[in-house]
This record gives sequence, C-alpha cells and structure tokens, in this order.
Amino acid sequence: MSGIYIHIPFCKQACHYCDFHFSTSLKKRDDMIEALAKEITLRRNEFAKQQVETIYFGGGTPSLLTIDELRFLIETVYKYYEVVAHPEITLEANPDDLTTQLLNSFANSPINRLSIGIQSFFEQDLKLMNRAHNAEEAKTCLEEATRLFDNISVDLIYGIPGLSNARWLQNIQTALTFDIPHISSYALTVEPKTALQSFIKKGIIDDVDDDVAQEQFQLLADTLEDKGFIHYELSNFGKAGFFSRNNTAYWQGKAYIGIGPSAHSFNGTQRSWNVRNNSKYIEALALSQLPMETETLTLTDKYNEYIMTGLRTMWGVSLEKVSNDFGALYKTYLLKQSEVFLEQHLLFLDDETLKVTKKGKFLSDGIASDLFMLNLV
Repeated sequence: MSGIYIHIPFCKQACHYCDFHFSTSLKKRDDMIEALAKEITLRRNEFAKQQVETIYFGGGTPSLLTIDELRFLIETVYKYYEVVAHPEITLEANPDDLTTQLLNSFANSPINRLSIGIQSFFEQDLKLMNRAHNAEEAKTCLEEATRLFDNISVDLIYGIPGLSNARWLQNIQTALTFDIPHISSYALTVEPKTALQSFIKKGIIDDVDDDVAQEQFQLLADTLEDKGFIHYELSNFGKAGFFSRNNTAYWQGKAYIGIGPSAHSFNGTQRSWNVRNNSKYIEALALSQLPMETETLTLTDKYNEYIMTGLRTMWGVSLEKVSNDFGALYKTYLLKQSEVFLEQHLLFLDDETLKVTKKGKFLSDGIASDLFMLNLV
C-alpha cells in the first residue's frame, strides 16, 4: 500500500512560525492546479504495481481550493492509479475557511477526513502566531465539522511564549468537548528566517522555553491518555481506529509520492524532492518535465531513518529488523549506543524492541540522533 501527498502552496497570510513552502498570492492558482494534475499523470508509472491507500492534501492551506478543484485532483488520481476500495482522503483546513456551505460540499465529496489547524482557542495565542482565524471561528468550525465528519484531527501548539500550563490545559479540554478522535500537537519551534525568529531577536516576543514546552507536552500526554487516546507517535494521539493512515505509512517506511512544489517522495531506496518555487514548478510541468532532485539512500541512511521514525512511535525499533535489514554490526552498535539511555530509563527493551519510556518521549529525537550511525555506507 502507498500514499499520495498533494501540496497546495497557497495561504491567506503567513503564520509567524511557519517555514513551509507557500505563497500568499493566488494569481497562479489555475496554472498550479493544472501543473499538479500534470505531475500526478506523469508519475503514474512509479506506482504501477502498487495500490494507493491514502490521498493527503497538505500545504499551505488546501481549504482555499474550491470543491471542484479538489474533485478534479482526486479524479486525476483515480484515473491514473489503482486506488483501494476505501482510501483515507484527508484535507488540511483552516477554521476561517470552513463555512457551513463548504463543509457540506466536502462531506458530499470523496474527502473523508479533516485535519483542522486550530492551534489554540485563545485570541492572544492566535494573534502572536498571526493565524488567519480567531478563537470563535475555531469553536464554530468544530461544531459544524463534527456534525458531518466522524474522522477529524485537530492541531494544537504548546510552548507558546506566555502560554501558562492552566491555559494550555483549557486548550486541551476545549478540544475534548467536541469529541475529536485524533489530536496532533507540536511544540512551537523557532525556525530560521521566520518572522518569529526575527521578533524574538528584537525582543518583541519572548523566546520559547524548552522546560515549559516539556511540561506542557507531559500535561498533554497524561490528559489525552486518561481520555482513552493512544499516544502512537510523538506528536500524535488517536482513539482506536482513528490513527492517521497517511502519516503511519511514513513512519513505517512505506512508499509515497509527493506532488507539488517542495513536496518530497520516497520509494524505499530513493528520496526525491520538488523545486521549492511555484513559477519554476509550473514552467517545468508545462513542458512535461519533473522539477525534482533525487538521492539514493545508503544502508546507513536507511538505518538512521528507521531509528528516527521508529523511536517516535509506539512500535519502536525492532532489533530483529535491524539485524536482518542492516546487519549484525548495526545491531551491536545500536545496543552499545543505547546503554546510557537504558540506564537513565529513557529507553527500555520490550520483547527485543527498543522503545522510549514515558520520561524519554519528549527527548526521542535527541536520543535517536545519538543512535545514528555516522561512518558506514
């Protein structure tokens, strides 16, 4: 099974923390839709022997597109690929776009999962991040969306400067009142060349505090697990049956095709990425050219990726898989590097599977980097 990710590179305005590829100008919207469809068509042979299990519209802000534009792209996938009988088709959406009329249109389309960028239910947080919606729109869209969709995920951000633990708990509790089956939550990160970084350097906004972020991460995990959510990936919590099939495929190393400017793809041995420029992307596709770069992963690259993704998930890192796929040397190295984290109770072994402890979850990316192999091919 494989997935197709479609990047919609348009937004109404720029969030202060975002470093994803997007444009706030929609002048080339029609040309972009045609280019996306062209890339879907040109790459059909990459999945000639595979079925598509998930289609994911990310961005950017996919909910800026009309239902006809979304249908056109979905129909293009169906035309050129073999799609399973009941695929997961996810649309990322912003609350300010989700009018009753648009939600009804989505509900009467092949889209069967919404991922809604709430981020916070508090006005001061939304203004600090320069979100396009307000707190009232965040609540109103969920009231409407939950009437029409069973499979909904919301995004929440913690570690925001000035966000107290009490207000963070209110954010979580508010989300829970809507009976949402999936929550994705991320620490606010200061990315290079973003407005947030500039404001922090100038003293306009306080810097993020890693200790506060770790406290709020633990509050999140404890609260959601008490409510029956399964913490199946570092930033993702789902009720049984509501894990993101699209994202789970990434973490389990399945193949996927990334459509659109800046989108990444993976086929098991190679990783590729499209040009991060709307005009260049459109111009290349108009000539039936794929504007991408490709790298072939070494054995060590594949090992490092497996360690990174495996430790972030509830499934952990299988020692048997490491031995079978990468060799005894890698397994020996992994166990040696893990010793200090096992002693510190940040990692534990569960039936020959290496996993992070509750204490170690927030630190899993840093732990993984210390388990990477750096000098083999």
